[in-house]
Amino acid sequence: MYKSWKKLRKIKAGVCACLTAVLVSASVLPALAMEEIMPYGEIWGGEEATCYTVVDGSGEIQPFQVDLIGKMDGGKGGSRSIMAKASGALIEQTGGVLQGMSGSPVYVDGRLVGALASGIKEMAPYTFFITPIEDMLPLWNLPDNKNKGKLASFDLKKYQEDKAKKAEEEAKKEAEAKGETAKDGEAAKADSEGKAADQQQAKTEAKQAEEVAAEAGKQPGKEAKPEKEAGKADPDKKETAKAEPAKSEPAKAETAKDENAKTEPAKADPAKNEPTKTEPAKDLDKEPKSILFFSGFTSNGLDYLKKKLDPKGEFSFVPMGIEAGQGLLSTRYNAELLPGSPVGVAVVCGDFSVGAAGTVTTVDGKKVLAFGHSFLHKGNVNYFMTDASVVGTISGPAAGMKISNMGAIIGRVNQDRETGIAGILGEFPSVVPMKIRVEDKTLGRQASYGVRIAYDEDYLPQLTAGVTYAAVSKTSDTTSGATAKVDFTIRTDALPGGKVTRSNMFYGAEEVGQNVVGELAQAMSVICSNKDRESGIVDVQANISLEEGRHTASLISATPEKPTAAPGETVNFKTTIKPYRGESQTLTIPFTVPRFQQEGVMHLDVRGGGFIPVTAAMLLQQAGLETADEEGKSQKVADKLQNLMDTPKNNEIIIAPGAGQPPASEREQKRMIREAAKAAKAQAEEEQKNHKVEFLKDKKKSDQTRFETEYIIDNVIHATLKVERK
Repeated sequence: MYKSWKKLRKIKAGVCACLTAVLVSASVLPALAMEEIMPYGEIWGGEEATCYTVVDGSGEIQPFQVDLIGKMDGGKGGSRSIMAKASGALIEQTGGVLQGMSGSPVYVDGRLVGALASGIKEMAPYTFFITPIEDMLPLWNLPDNKNKGKLASFDLKKYQEDKAKKAEEEAKKEAEAKGETAKDGEAAKADSEGKAADQQQAKTEAKQAEEVAAEAGKQPGKEAKPEKEAGKADPDKKETAKAEPAKSEPAKAETAKDENAKTEPAKADPAKNEPTKTEPAKDLDKEPKSILFFSGFTSNGLDYLKKKLDPKGEFSFVPMGIEAGQGLLSTRYNAELLPGSPVGVAVVCGDFSVGAAGTVTTVDGKKVLAFGHSFLHKGNVNYFMTDASVVGTISGPAAGMKISNMGAIIGRVNQDRETGIAGILGEFPSVVPMKIRVEDKTLGRQASYGVRIAYDEDYLPQLTAGVTYAAVSKTSDTTSGATAKVDFTIRTDALPGGKVTRSNMFYGAEEVGQNVVGELAQAMSVICSNKDRESGIVDVQANISLEEGRHTASLISATPEKPTAAPGETVNFKTTIKPYRGESQTLTIPFTVPRFQQEGVMHLDVRGGGFIPVTAAMLLQQAGLETADEEGKSQKVADKLQNLMDTPKNNEIIIAPGAGQPPASEREQKRMIREAAKAAKAQAEEEQKNHKVEFLKDKKKSDQTRFETEYIIDNVIHATLKVERK
């Protein structure tokens, strides 16, 4: 009688709690407290255990039976693990232990032993290894130096609502200022505030109902979790469930608890018997741990990402979906996870996603442990924690996995270590928002994409380039034998102006897409390799247009309008270009003779911006001037970025002193400076400070003229001009 009354009271309490949550408030549920653990030293082998995981779209956390076989200790400094074997109807249904089950909690007598971590490739699909929970718990106490002072993730929907509300308030103030009486103004304000309050209340109630419904749909039966409700897990729970399928979840949990009180699994007695130990060979080939899920990428985009992100082929790439209704910037601020529920970790979220999915091992308040092995094995990190939903399982003769959809961002992963990943719910990582717009003029297609990339300096350049290339390949079928125009802006504190801007044109006979992303990747690499400090990046924007055909042109001739000019004088060059399979065109390009140019014949190179003659570089080295590579060793990040922005474009015509023009000696330079001082005494001091230094250190840049065209200039020609002082 007492037992029946207790069951009834529990069921009533559960119903009341649900009604209260729906009708009264959407306050955060009490934080889960971590269950009792079973230390590694208390395990002897032969114990019966229970493991919990999700294997299908129902989202139900289901148990399966586990037998602990023995312990493996790697010795001093080595890793520890527990060998185990799975059995039962659920594991038969899945075809064994699968990738994606990593992190699934294993309990003995309701005490947490550890996390399912890995299996043995091409051997027994039911045998696996457990990472002891004792080895995972220290992850919560490791130093966390990431996520400091950078742009944090935000909820776009909330931002837009706040913006609309602010605009409404400003409109009201403006109306009041135009002549409304105080009384009318107060009445209008009261009426407006009343309406706003009603609207806000309606929104809150709708949101509360939606959240509760979503929680109920995603976490069925969570009140029946024995390891959280009663602090115990019954290895015979499956048999109880089969015997009493009609019982409610609270009743089932109570029955499981009572059965636990009656039945104690057999334990090895170290005082009477030798402990059961199994020491498999340490060179067993375990299944690969590094699996990256991706979504939004075409085959070409994925191939490019693999080359950039995984040049050594260390990861397996598996397709992943996006949970329906999550949207581009969906964030859940009050998410809850349970041991055994799916969880994701990602480095890119949005229209393109890159990450991994596994299982939660344990939760203590807002702190989460999962996976039982590393994600990318990067130590202290700054990655997205997401919720996830399991679609189903795939198994084969040698391996299998759970296929999952990535959901909303729910927190931040801050540790990525050998024994697992650790994170914090409700705390969000620093991000680099990126927007990409691609237009295929030939096909009349255009599309815009948005992603958030976790701020990780090691991967930002590759991920930025990979996502951009994926956007190009997804939108355009015109990447071979095509011409592309690209411009990008990176807002960053890495240089005084706060922006890195760059535009250029590219042609690719086979694949122009890879050329398009080169300079963007270069700029991101420079920013992320700042030796002085960690650079902040506000956002990245890229605009790319592609058109079928070769938009290149060759220089035919360049003739000055007059044969003689003085230093500092501007001369127009009549320059003829021949577009590819097009009619010749004549352009007028002004060129200013350097102020300190010595008298005599001046040899000029007329070339495309992307064409750098080898002879010119050789002369610079012979003259003892620094080359770009040598300068790069000592240059500041801001200078490198400025040089990238100032680099001539492929579609520019450059007129500059050429290989036949010997550099002036230092004595000649001083003589020219003295003459300039006589002609303009007021400017002499400035000329000596600025122009002399510029002449010596940046002669090539200061002496050149740049003229932008609609074609990629693909060659170099030579011209001469006689210089005479007047």
